[in-house]
Amino acid sequence: MCQEHQNNHQQVLLDRLQEDILQNIRLDKATFSLKHTRNKIDKPVIFIGAGTCGLGAGAAKTLAAAKQYLLDNQLEADIVEVGCIGLCSAEPLLDVQLPGYNRISFQHVTGDKVEDLLKSIFQLEIPADAEILGQFPSDANRIWEGIPTLMEHPFFAAQTRVVLKNCGIVNPVSIEEYLAFGGYGHYLDLIKNYKPLEVCDLVEQSGLRGRGGGGFSTGKKWKFAYNTAADQKYLICNADEGDPGAFMDRAVIEGDPHRLLEGMAIAAYGIGASKGYVYIRAEYPLAIKRLNIALDQTRKLGVLGKNIFGTGTDFDIKVKMGAGAFVCGEETALINSIEGKRGMPRPRPPFPAVSGLFGKPTVINNVETLSSLPEIFAGGIEKYRSIGTESSKGTKVFALSGKVKLTGLVEVPMGTTIRQVIFGIAGGIPNGKKFKSVQIGGPSGGCITEANLDIKIEYESLLKIGAMMGSGGLVVMDEDTCMVDIAKFFMDFIQHESCGKCIPCREGTKRMLEILESITHKPTDGSHYESLERFKGIMQLEKLGKVIKETSLCGLGQSAPNPVLSTLKWFRHEYEEHIFDRKCPANVCTELRTYKIDVDKCTGCTVCSKKCPTDAIIGTRKSPHFIVEDKCISCGSCFEVCKFDAILIS
Repeated sequence: MCQEHQNNHQQVLLDRLQEDILQNIRLDKATFSLKHTRNKIDKPVIFIGAGTCGLGAGAAKTLAAAKQYLLDNQLEADIVEVGCIGLCSAEPLLDVQLPGYNRISFQHVTGDKVEDLLKSIFQLEIPADAEILGQFPSDANRIWEGIPTLMEHPFFAAQTRVVLKNCGIVNPVSIEEYLAFGGYGHYLDLIKNYKPLEVCDLVEQSGLRGRGGGGFSTGKKWKFAYNTAADQKYLICNADEGDPGAFMDRAVIEGDPHRLLEGMAIAAYGIGASKGYVYIRAEYPLAIKRLNIALDQTRKLGVLGKNIFGTGTDFDIKVKMGAGAFVCGEETALINSIEGKRGMPRPRPPFPAVSGLFGKPTVINNVETLSSLPEIFAGGIEKYRSIGTESSKGTKVFALSGKVKLTGLVEVPMGTTIRQVIFGIAGGIPNGKKFKSVQIGGPSGGCITEANLDIKIEYESLLKIGAMMGSGGLVVMDEDTCMVDIAKFFMDFIQHESCGKCIPCREGTKRMLEILESITHKPTDGSHYESLERFKGIMQLEKLGKVIKETSLCGLGQSAPNPVLSTLKWFRHEYEEHIFDRKCPANVCTELRTYKIDVDKCTGCTVCSKKCPTDAIIGTRKSPHFIVEDKCISCGSCFEVCKFDAILIS
């Protein structure tokens, strides 16, 4: 389909949607005019990134300062709170759009910088010290000379934004803006002109695979539920992201909740579901608030409810808050939680698509999968299929955190390499440090080393090297990271989050954690057999991990040993240094540190000896002191209190 024909088709759909809504609630058509795309405005608009990351960086003070400036100067302007645009490390973000000019974005705008910035920009001047992110291009407005567009910024240039298309740009609690950009038009087109099975076929043809970790064909999954006869079917959106370092679902719902709701409506029509649930963590209050606002708006316009626009289609959504249990990210445990039961996995088969919520056919997709659907139907199946690789179509959203210069959310085409993400989009490792590893897929994922940086982001390629796509967390580590400590961190998380239903996961992860703790702690003289037990445990670590993978009940248990097995595979030498040399090369494992006193710097002040809990420091006043290594427990108290930098760590 040529671009002109596609644009005309989209405008026809938008006009049809407008007329349908006008007939329903007699809404003034001006509400849906192009002014809601903000191509043309009659007064200044100030946009403030007010997602959770922005608020954490001080956006609330930025917002208050902007309001105060307008009040003090008696200026009329709109202030719009938007979600996260993805570049979390640049927060707080403040954008300004003046009538007739492009919208321009500024980064690190703390509350104390607002007055000077707005004063200058309202006079069509850019402050010399302003940190400019870029401008949003528009054919209807004048450009700011000498300022690059936002998409020319290295962080955004290599991205292909599908799920994140509107995040940080549109008002998340304005259905009018979502409609003005074509929202819900394709959903109404589907329920009026396509049969449910045809929708399933189109999604299967698009190549969309589940973005929650498994990577199963979304269209095929829908067909299992569609072909199962039942008087009631359910659709569940899994927004219970519990992986450390993952915040994709939260950001999408905070920044563009209507995209998720439209995706859910499309999916529900395809499988024949009339009821839907969004299962979301209670720790996401802002996302829940904006989601509920969006739900109220869709019901008022008749996009959700009974007999939607006279098509005979019924669909409505409830928000179910979870208590933060990691295991409830697993499909059957999530279903139990919605039913009011303890969140524990069920044996499969039967699979949820055949017998799920309340024993009825149920499809569970995550936020990213569902939020991809509106764009698939807006741009066409072939356009979506053209993105990605032969086996993995479309884009993938990642949450970048850890030791990288630019942190936040990125959305890249499948087939992009890990190197391009870390050293291209994220700007590489800060402070001149050397890259060591990246943990992909959260606690259930695995490590990728420098040797594998050029691996493509696609389901099968990652599995071959012992990693997995997972929900999309990318935690980058530099040379100062201890990989044994990383494995211990994730194993501690998994062990605490195990539901305890099956013995391999409940007891196996506990034993693995005990073994890891034993090699990161300094051996004691409490047992004659301690050294033997220590080496025996290490020898069993890999075997134990494989047993857990093969015998655990659910997918979370089966992937629980991955962080340990992955680090063992690629960083075995670090384990050996911890075991044989009793040293942590990165000096992260505090109990394996060795403390010495530099006699040339020690003044004999005796402060360190007074603070030592084991009397391991000896010496006379005004003379250099010494540490008795056999007594030292590596607590670090001496290092903390020494004012002369005389304590050395090795």
